[in-house]
Amino acid sequence: MQKRYKILQKIERLQPIGRRSLAENVKLTERLVRSEIEFLNNHGFIMVTSKGMKLTEEGNIIVEKLSEFMNEISEFRVLESQIKDKLQLEHVIIVAGNSDNQPSVKQELGKACVQFLSTIITSEQTIAVTGGTSMAEVANQMKPIEHAASCTFVPARGGLGEQVENQANSICAQMAKKGKGNYRMLYVPDPLSEETYHSIIEEPAIKDILELIHDAKIVLHSIGDAFTMAKRRKASEQVLNELRRGNAVSEAFGYYLNEQGEVVYKVRTVGMQLEELEKAQYVVAVAGGTSKVKAIQSYFKQGKSNVLITDEAAAQELLKG
Repeated sequence: MQKRYKILQKIERLQPIGRRSLAENVKLTERLVRSEIEFLNNHGFIMVTSKGMKLTEEGNIIVEKLSEFMNEISEFRVLESQIKDKLQLEHVIIVAGNSDNQPSVKQELGKACVQFLSTIITSEQTIAVTGGTSMAEVANQMKPIEHAASCTFVPARGGLGEQVENQANSICAQMAKKGKGNYRMLYVPDPLSEETYHSIIEEPAIKDILELIHDAKIVLHSIGDAFTMAKRRKASEQVLNELRRGNAVSEAFGYYLNEQGEVVYKVRTVGMQLEELEKAQYVVAVAGGTSKVKAIQSYFKQGKSNVLITDEAAAQELLKG
């Protein structure tokens, strides 16, 4: 779309213009320009005359309509680059809006995550997925993905304490079914007592699924506000007081972190641990909205994830911070 917009824009400014001159101006090969001209001509956006190419009325309308959108995309690329440098990440993807007050933006975050997943997934991989509302939206937006048929989706951790639609098991199964992949379940409560934890992880069926989780090459997860997550999981007053004392601001994988990214409290859970993320090739965090900015800043100080998918509002605040 950017390429075709660039071609239409050049024709608008330099019309009538010949093919060779256009190719030089847009810095593309004549062969590529020829095929794009054919496409634009067939769709009625340009007319080819003996003097050169011109925009049709429809072409002028489409250039005008796309202008604002393409500028926004260009600004987002700059913003993504700035966030990537600031947080020392390999990939940053930004969608328009603020998911705090625009429900459709959370859908766009989900779509962006699915799109990114489709570009990195390869055969025979294991994809670990956490629970939460952001991940539930990723599952809602999931679609069939090439290579997914030979891949296995697994919950990154147990989470039977959550609402069913936000549990990692439910999300993982939905993603696998829509993506045409396989999946495995991990039926354990979250959190666990120390004694129960050591007893459960010795169970053969649990050991088997834990091996898959620990070997995951792709991890998809959300980042939560510390107290929102603690209350959602019905944490005791004692735990809440501990989080207050430690100035917790973020939560991921059962770890509560302060503004410096230090662990101030950990919930005993069966599944992926924070230190194991280094084994994965892609660790993709999905979190948006200005309410999540402190949590995002806190979590990324751990340096465990290499991809962030966020929205414009959070990105702008991250730069200020």
